[in-house]
Amino acid sequence: MKRLLMTIFAMTAMCMCASAQTIDEVDIETSDNVQLGIITPAEPVQETKEEVKAREKRLRELNDDLAYAKASNSMKRGYFVLLADNIQIGNMGYRHFDINNNSNFLLVQANDGIIQYALNTGSPGANGLGGWTGKGDVRNKRVTVKDNGDVYMRFSVVSSTVNADVDITLFHNSKRAVATISGGPRITMYGEILPYRDNNHR
Repeated sequence: MKRLLMTIFAMTAMCMCASAQTIDEVDIETSDNVQLGIITPAEPVQETKEEVKAREKRLRELNDDLAYAKASNSMKRGYFVLLADNIQIGNMGYRHFDINNNSNFLLVQANDGIIQYALNTGSPGANGLGGWTGKGDVRNKRVTVKDNGDVYMRFSVVSSTVNADVDITLFHNSKRAVATISGGPRITMYGEILPYRDNNHR
């Protein structure tokens, strides 16, 4: 009986070894009319200049769509900052370009708002930065989306030191926006809207 079990085990092992042979060892029988050849990888697709431009344009459009979606959503949620890259004081005032957007901004954090401009003209201004800073409560906030996709937002920033009405337009398929602040010297900020949340801004 023991000899029979050993014989069965040996035959099973031989069958397993035979089935484990690689694909190179398998015999393939074909018709004499069939020619076998080695398949080589396809050559990389060569794009024309027009195709490259179209692809890059589409990529820019997708990036713009994503930036617009983030900006518009942050406005609707009420947590955003408009970083100004140029600013205009007064209806016919000189427009200041290439300003520092870290000190020229419009910040909204739910019911809190900050408006600041700093022109660094040599004069300290009201805020010591060559401009003015106002902090207050955000009130009467309204957001609407126009037919062309522009997002329009209107609200007031009110405190003992500021009483300003703010109108913001976020341009469709972009994070570019313009904000007009009235109630004192008219301020127009041009820049980008980014999602922003800072619970320690006060």
